[in-house]
Amino acid sequence: MWGAIEAGGTKFYCAVGTGPDDVEVSEAIATTTPAETLAGVFEFFGRHPKVKRLGLGAFGPVEIATGTILRTTPKKEWRGCRLAQRVEQALGVPVFTDTDVNVAALGEYQWGAAQAADPFLYLTIGTGVGGGGLVNGRLLHGALHPEMGHLHVPRERRDRFPGVCPAHGGACLEGLISGPALNERERRGEDATAWAIHYLAWGLLNLTYAYSPRLVVLGGGVMKRPGILRGVRTRLRELNQGYAPLPQLVRPALGDRAGVLGALALAAGATLPSPD
Repeated sequence: MWGAIEAGGTKFYCAVGTGPDDVEVSEAIATTTPAETLAGVFEFFGRHPKVKRLGLGAFGPVEIATGTILRTTPKKEWRGCRLAQRVEQALGVPVFTDTDVNVAALGEYQWGAAQAADPFLYLTIGTGVGGGGLVNGRLLHGALHPEMGHLHVPRERRDRFPGVCPAHGGACLEGLISGPALNERERRGEDATAWAIHYLAWGLLNLTYAYSPRLVVLGGGVMKRPGILRGVRTRLRELNQGYAPLPQLVRPALGDRAGVLGALALAAGATLPSPD
């Protein structure tokens, strides 16, 4: 039996099982302080002592090799938290770490909308904006890991929104179209969905030209807005002007379970971080 933790910036979910048809998922555990949140995590796994390996999909920025939350994270209480190490020590099992978005991509590749799609990308647009994906059968890594949510996009001259990203203000996707950004736009009387369509299409255009994906899975709460997926498809075609083949844009087939199921797949050894 494998274990999984989807460590999100707002909530943690834990699971045990072998796949989407054999899985028990915990209730949401609020992401407050490491001590409080991990107490809930350890309580869940304390009821499942037969877990042999555990996959961890963590919010970031995170050092994948050690499972440590980096000090650049906006969540101050978690800066420097050796998350994987604390879980390993408490549960006595090996922990395999990747980003929360990369494990969601892995879940969709194993059991969802991205089966047999390589290369493909996964973007989540919610409280933050994150991205990951798979190329040549390997999850994307580098000096850090993909930070697609902080991709800079051209600003419309008539858009005076200052943005909400603590690092880039209104220069990046997260600052312009994350859930908090769109809520603030609506408070100011703006058509938030229209702005989300416009800037997300720009981001997808750049990612298309950089990675040439066959498919892009678009998840997160923002993507549940009526008409947004159809609008992004249309706007992306307009911006591309027939220049390059465009990827298929789809919703996650696994829905909100993509992350925790991907962490389960990571524990099962579906694909592990490359040595470099």
